[in-house]
Amino acid sequence: MSLLDLSRWQFAITVMFHMTFPAITVGLSIFLAVVYDMYWRTGKPVYLQMFRFWRRIFAVGFAIGVVAGAVITFQMGLNWGVYGAKTGPIIGPILGMEVVTAFFVEAGFIGVLLYGEGRVRKATMFVSTVMVALGTLLSSTWIIVANSWMQTPTGYKIIDGRFEPADWMRVIFNPSFGWRWPHMVAAVLISAGFFMAGISAWYLVKGRAKGFARRSMSIALGVAAVLMPVQLYLGDGVAGHELPGQLAKLEAIEGNWDNGNTGFVLFAIPDQLAARNIAELDIPCLGSAISAKDLTCGTAMPGLKLTPAADRPDMAATFWGFRIMFLAAVLMFGTAFAATILRMRNRLWTARRFHKFVLWTTPAGILAILGGWVTAEAGRQPWIVFGRLRTADAVSKLAPGEVVFSVIGFSMLYLIMLVAYLAYIVRTVRRGPDRDDPRRESRPDTPDTTSAPLSARPALLGPREVAAR
Repeated sequence: MSLLDLSRWQFAITVMFHMTFPAITVGLSIFLAVVYDMYWRTGKPVYLQMFRFWRRIFAVGFAIGVVAGAVITFQMGLNWGVYGAKTGPIIGPILGMEVVTAFFVEAGFIGVLLYGEGRVRKATMFVSTVMVALGTLLSSTWIIVANSWMQTPTGYKIIDGRFEPADWMRVIFNPSFGWRWPHMVAAVLISAGFFMAGISAWYLVKGRAKGFARRSMSIALGVAAVLMPVQLYLGDGVAGHELPGQLAKLEAIEGNWDNGNTGFVLFAIPDQLAARNIAELDIPCLGSAISAKDLTCGTAMPGLKLTPAADRPDMAATFWGFRIMFLAAVLMFGTAFAATILRMRNRLWTARRFHKFVLWTTPAGILAILGGWVTAEAGRQPWIVFGRLRTADAVSKLAPGEVVFSVIGFSMLYLIMLVAYLAYIVRTVRRGPDRDDPRRESRPDTPDTTSAPLSARPALLGPREVAAR
């Protein structure tokens, strides 16, 4: 591999690892705020039980996500120093705003969220939970601002080879941000919803903690049922506002090298060098119907050969990234639809086959988010700032051997951390939420009568024993 390939792989592995955790924790933080509010208003112990259980999973994922996010910033300066130098006047302040408005908020209230229960008032706990959720949303917002500007750069001027801000409003509210930000917020909420629903389904299958599992699944699938149609609309809006300006990405998504195909390529093994598909499977007319809303099969899909070879993105990564996102979205939409039908027929809690199916959809939202990011980033290549700065011109001039060593080291470290987090989740789920049931804490302890002297426990003696004493 070239230095460029190694640097891209290292950054991609780091970003994919990091994104796995916000895909869970951003939505969970909002869920925690909602559940604690319900506990505060109703006083029902089950909501406090839910809050405590999901907080444990959120806390560890939040910590790992913060650490991985810090690594991304360092890699921007080390592996992509030219990029940092050229785009620093714009990307630097955006990332600085993430620190000021998001990280400080999260750091200021995360301690109260994790350790304040029983030590502070309920109002303080609720405000702290809301502020942590707000911090996660603000963090996601500024990241989407930076990435959207790289996709559709506006509001800048180039001075001495550097991107200088000319209009910050146009930089922040660039053409793709208005669609990509709500699309991402809905994605993390849906992803967290299916993560919760899958774990709750496991409890229902095992017949454990049914009250906790039913309420968690009800909220999770209810949110998914509302947001999935909205998400499909937002995704179509992202494509409609971003892809016309990035035709090479659209061509790679479709999976066609030549023009004329009106079908939807479901499966393909692209050969980038030969500019052809080694094998492919397409559904006739579906591509025309999905992309152009043309049910007459009269609209052909563009081929990647329309783009000069030097400007073509990697079709395999873009094609399969989109397919993973799209198929996962279809799966989640169908699951949410089926859950709604079962709920209306009062069978949601008795459909054991459905519970087993939901269990297997636990990672569907995470896979959809990762697939979407692969599509967006791989499809933008060979540009790091689309149409303005090539990725090959933005990489630091490092010794390839050093980058190989760091790629292997980071990959091993991330694998260990991911396995440890999964093991923690499995251990937490197996222990169950019963230990978080506040009703157990409110019960008086049974007195130990085996070691106390008889004179110390007359109330436990029968009438004859009392008379004998």
